[in-house]
Amino acid sequence: EGQGEAAEESGGGDDAGVTDRLIYERVRLGIMSALAMNQQLTFNELKSLFDVSDGNLSAHARKLEEAGYVVCTKSFEGRRPRSEYRITPVGKKALLRYLEHIEAVIKATRRA
Repeated sequence: EGQGEAAEESGGGDDAGVTDRLIYERVRLGIMSALAMNQQLTFNELKSLFDVSDGNLSAHARKLEEAGYVVCTKSFEGRRPRSEYRITPVGKKALLRYLEHIEAVIKATRRA
């Protein structure tokens, strides 16, 4: 898909945050924000934060993993599978870039 590649370039173009449509989506932005505030969260903890199905959350998390924004560690707790997610340094950088862009848009809108 290539959505993550443009955002991962650290060349510093003026629209670096704009190009990252991967984070723009509501659930993915929520996942990234939640992981930025917590060292790690399980699949069920993330699911409880958003009104999405298992399949929907899984698909969003996979896209973030493919972009290198989050990592998932799978293990077992007894016989139950456990997936824990953490944001990566690349993901944190992309999130901060996105938030800086949004802040600039808000400031520009308030001045208008």
